Amino acid sequence: MINIDFLTIRTFLNENIDFIIGSRLQKIQQPTRRDFILSLRNNAESRKLYINIYPQMYHICFMSKENEERRNIVIPQKPPMFCMLLRKYLEGAKISDASVVENERILEFYFETYDELSQKRSLCLSIELMGKHSNVILYDKESSIIIGCAHNVGSEKSRYRELQGGLKYIYPPKNNGLILSNELQLQFQNLSQEKINEYLIKDKYNPAIKDDKYTLFAELVPDSVLQESVNKMLDNYYSSVQEDVILKAEKLKLTEFVNSKLKKVKNAISKVSALLQKRDNTEKYKLYGELLTSNLYKKADYKKSIELFDYVNNKNITIELDETKTQNENAQRFYKLYTKAKITKEKSNQILSELDIEREYLENILYSINSVHKFSELYDIKAELHIDNKVVKKTEKPVVEKIKIKDFEVYIGKNNKQNDYIVSKLAKDEDIWFHTRLCAGSHILLKTNGLEPDEEILFECCKLARKFSSASQPSKVGVIYTKAKNLRKPPSAPLGYVTYKNEKEVLV
Repeated sequence: MINIDFLTIRTFLNENIDFIIGSRLQKIQQPTRRDFILSLRNNAESRKLYINIYPQMYHICFMSKENEERRNIVIPQKPPMFCMLLRKYLEGAKISDASVVENERILEFYFETYDELSQKRSLCLSIELMGKHSNVILYDKESSIIIGCAHNVGSEKSRYRELQGGLKYIYPPKNNGLILSNELQLQFQNLSQEKINEYLIKDKYNPAIKDDKYTLFAELVPDSVLQESVNKMLDNYYSSVQEDVILKAEKLKLTEFVNSKLKKVKNAISKVSALLQKRDNTEKYKLYGELLTSNLYKKADYKKSIELFDYVNNKNITIELDETKTQNENAQRFYKLYTKAKITKEKSNQILSELDIEREYLENILYSINSVHKFSELYDIKAELHIDNKVVKKTEKPVVEKIKIKDFEVYIGKNNKQNDYIVSKLAKDEDIWFHTRLCAGSHILLKTNGLEPDEEILFECCKLARKFSSASQPSKVGVIYTKAKNLRKPPSAPLGYVTYKNEKEVLV
């Protein structure tokens, strides 16, 4: 990732100076401790200035609506104290001037406002984009006294520069040279100093992005994608970085949550299975009852045991009896134990079946989490698991990926909500459903529309089911397919769970 430098900040300001100066600050929001949104309006146009002071991705830009969604911004119901302070002093004020401190990554906005006594007052909002020292500071321009900071810096953190309300605002120690990003220095390394100076003082730039890099000079980075403006470059580049970082963190958190549930389910399956195996005396009790009943003539009443011939296993066995009962009463006791054991076994198997459905469901959730590439897909999973209901953005209906194979449409479900939508809404009786056997994966639906797909198309769909599954790449995987009319969703089954019949299997 590239860190923003003085040259990029200066270029951004020069590009947007006409809009910034004279704009009115209509709204101030602070989603987290380290990012801010300033809603500015000028000449009948509104823009959102985004300020990020996270040490890993500090930057500034006017963000588009699309990139605001990519940043997963959620405004808290109760604004932080510093946000309230900024609102008190700056909301409704106009920006009279703006500048970048020479050779520093510090952008300053000057506001003309009025105090409680209606006296004119000049305030400065200083945005310091300096790695782990990044900060946003509001101070009085005339007295240089700090009114407040995004985060205070005490003497224990810095001996040279304390930052907190009531202290005088001073700039960091001066740098002797221009602060350029390492990436820009690499781009300049094969150029003469004279050529570098030409680039540094030029007014026109060719902003571009290539993979995990951006540049002000597209000609220095082959195969880079040109951007409309420096602002677009910053907005697109850093929103992509933020999306990756936040999405990765959210996926990890969600994976841990689901793994915790899955571990409990697997432990429960192990315990019930072990208990069932240990206590499964169903057939033994039935045999004992039958043997005692068929040998009543031996009159083993009120005895401790009886030796009988076991016709099932073809050997003599000794049956322990209740010596307070007759042989017939002992037989009836074993029949009752058989009935009880049979009921217990049926209930245990039912519990195991339910636990197995839940295990399969959670494994499918894990696959869905790993397949997520957008926040909207993550919202669906969170909503399904009833997590963060206050901040989950609900969608009308799932947007299912659709591709074409020759003349046929194929739908690919990426999570349980989409899988359920495919089966319950999109699938018609003669459509064909595909899924990997014995592993989590997407539901694939081939829409036939009255046509008969050939083997090549069916195999392409099988390959899609293989591709969009949790199966490891080198191995062969069984893919099952059947007509949609053979699918059934059991009552109270979780999202995306179906049973099927009349299936065929293909190894992919």
